[in-house]
Amino acid sequence: MSRYIQNFLKFNPLLGELVARDIKIKYRRSVLGVFWTLLNPLCMMIILSIVFSNLFKFDIENFPLYILSGQVIFNFYSDSTSGAMSSIIGSAALIKKVYVPKYLFVISRVFSSFINLMASFTALLIVMVATRTELHWTVFLVPIPLFLLVLFSLGIGLALAAITVKFRDIMHLYNVFVTALLYLTPVIYPMSILPPWLYKVVMLNPITNILMMFRDVMLENTIFNMTSLIIAILESLLSLGVGLYIFYKNQDQFILNI
Repeated sequence: MSRYIQNFLKFNPLLGELVARDIKIKYRRSVLGVFWTLLNPLCMMIILSIVFSNLFKFDIENFPLYILSGQVIFNFYSDSTSGAMSSIIGSAALIKKVYVPKYLFVISRVFSSFINLMASFTALLIVMVATRTELHWTVFLVPIPLFLLVLFSLGIGLALAAITVKFRDIMHLYNVFVTALLYLTPVIYPMSILPPWLYKVVMLNPITNILMMFRDVMLENTIFNMTSLIIAILESLLSLGVGLYIFYKNQDQFILNI
């Protein structure tokens, strides 16, 4: 274990360069640059709020904040895992030339998405201040669900990166999966409108539990219950463990397939 830690610390400066590269590539030739990370969720919040609040008449207090909080969580999962999935293939030229711990490319995509997550979280705070939503001390518990979300996404990203090297069709299939997953996550709708059987299905989605924990401390001003926390920890650790196993099991063969 100490060898892996020393190796990670040795290449830590490279990780910073990879994260910076990912951010620059994403906003290259963009006039507003990183400000789109703030504007994009705000624009989507406005559109979705207008459409769904009038179409379905959801009985949710401050519906725009409800939508924006869901976007913050789900968009990070989608962006980080989709980016991690193509990280090894996209860095093929560098991997073929010099030795670099391959997991750094996956971590860099997740970290760059985390920077975008912080910008989106800032947008959420701005809207809360603008709408005079009361902020309670529970907001200081936000790092807990966010940290678990990062761990969960990193595990999924490691597994996807390893599998995609051999099976490129995964990239297309995963886009369909993420779209379906969006509808199985209470980003737009409240859980109260779901029939019992669908409620159980949505609760099986690990992102749902993390999202509900996030909304509890941000919008509901309550502390998430211990059961939700334990479940989220177990799901995140399981995802990370399985992802690491799949990645290390296959990384020696990456050079043969990229």
